[in-house]
Amino acid sequence: MAEPQYRRVVMKLSGEALMGEESFGISPERIQYVGDEILSVCELGVELAVVVGGGNIFRGIGADIYGMDRTPADHMGMLATVINSLALQAILEKKGLQTRVMTAISMHAVAEPYISRRAVRHLEKGRVVIFAAGTGNPYFTTDTAAVLRAQEIHAQILLKATKVDGLYDCDPATNADANFIEAISYRKVIENHFNVMDMTAISLAMDNHLPLVVFNLKKPGSMRRLVCGECIGSKISVE
Repeated sequence: MAEPQYRRVVMKLSGEALMGEESFGISPERIQYVGDEILSVCELGVELAVVVGGGNIFRGIGADIYGMDRTPADHMGMLATVINSLALQAILEKKGLQTRVMTAISMHAVAEPYISRRAVRHLEKGRVVIFAAGTGNPYFTTDTAAVLRAQEIHAQILLKATKVDGLYDCDPATNADANFIEAISYRKVIENHFNVMDMTAISLAMDNHLPLVVFNLKKPGSMRRLVCGECIGSKISVE
């Protein structure tokens, strides 16, 4: 069996990843699949934390559509991430994994408040830590929260789970000549406006030299193979 190349990993999981083929909410089949992928990585002895988005339920960035201010809309989006996190926790516990949900907004009845030292201790004890409610602040995405948490718990790499194989120089859905990008610098991602993560997240990762890998979670086993050192997806790092 291949040995893991990373001891502590953070995965950014979008809310849409839990939606599957549904138009809204959480797909039972999809969340089971995600749970199995996480289990396969934890079986390697890797310390894993997950940052969950909430776009399958509510996106704060769409505040204008509802005629509301961005701040309450973002708070609604944070609550959506808590719903997803609790669902993922329930699935992982059913599969035999110990988990803890930690929220950036205090809600003691359903989850622990986020404290970085406590999160690290949970990881050291072999528990999957699920970070919910983003950074706890409006105007910051869960992508930025993922980079922030990865830095705070001293993760070695951040995995950005998507529905595509990685980065391309143009949209492969509309251009058959699109070239796959296996490795790229943070600066070039910013200069070329690649929409893989928001620019605040990329800048924060660049400032702290946190390597990122964008990969296709829909391909079974891809996450485990990536953690074991295979060249999967697109890696974003220093020049």
